[in-house]
Amino acid sequence: MIEEILPNLYKIEIPIPNNPLKSLNSYLIKSQDRFLIIDTGMNREECRQKMFSSLHKLNVDLNRTDFFITHIHVDHLGLLENLVTSSSKIYFNYKEASMFNIFYFGDARWEELHTSYYLNGFPKDLLTNSISASGIQRYGPKKQLEFHAIGDDYSIEIGDYSFRCIETPGHSPGHTCLYEAEKKILLSGDHILMNITPNIGFWFEMPNSLKEYLTSLERVYKLDVNLILPGHRDHGNDHRKRIKELQEHHQIRLNEILSALQKTEMNAFEVSSHITWDIDAPTWDKFPAAQKFFAFGETLAHLHYLEQGNLIQQKSKNGIQMFSLV
Repeated sequence: MIEEILPNLYKIEIPIPNNPLKSLNSYLIKSQDRFLIIDTGMNREECRQKMFSSLHKLNVDLNRTDFFITHIHVDHLGLLENLVTSSSKIYFNYKEASMFNIFYFGDARWEELHTSYYLNGFPKDLLTNSISASGIQRYGPKKQLEFHAIGDDYSIEIGDYSFRCIETPGHSPGHTCLYEAEKKILLSGDHILMNITPNIGFWFEMPNSLKEYLTSLERVYKLDVNLILPGHRDHGNDHRKRIKELQEHHQIRLNEILSALQKTEMNAFEVSSHITWDIDAPTWDKFPAAQKFFAFGETLAHLHYLEQGNLIQQKSKNGIQMFSLV
């Protein structure tokens, strides 16, 4: 589906098969001289077909096309290598540009992640299947890319649009939104989603990813916004109302964890089963493997937030990290 949101600003829905996200919103901006594509979809045939057919309908010349990537997740940049040309510029935040090769081509990082998850109670026989099912490595880029690294307040001019980069870490270490002050547009990536809540997970690069995320929400709250264009599902208009809903959502999740730990000490995997998840599965045991991987990472992020707030503590017991109330 192609939708013209505003003059020369289009939304292209790129499918994400067998995934609760359903699709990615890739955005295209036209000018007389060049085009700008914001986020791409995964490196898989269904995404390639939809993207190339849409670009053909919109008369896009990839030799005159640049790219802006909101963050490092595979559904937002996996297809890049199929689209870039020698004349393309890829705008990508400094932090994630520097970790790109480690994230997609470094075995050491994934070995460290395996170890960390094992120590927090994730069953070994389930973890490999969960990571594989997530598609992070299978549908990611297959070659290294050259980025034009950008930072906070960097400006991107394209046609009638003048965007300012707004760093919003939390969902990922360097997540960056685009803000058009005159037109009051926020291209929010996965920082603010209108129909679903962004996954705030575990990152080595962010010791307290939930705190980073909540701080980033406060930063965006201050902006004057009339149109939110997110990375998934529907666009919206009232960003402040949505931010309050997201803040409340995470407070409810924190309260669920504290309530669970009142009964007994638990490892992170056990805590995950006491949280209310919006997943089409009757019980934690029946969760799809990929969703269990993401839910576990989000549980860890909330546990670390509570620990750094001195509300809970952890200790090693028989080689597994156990959490309890202070």
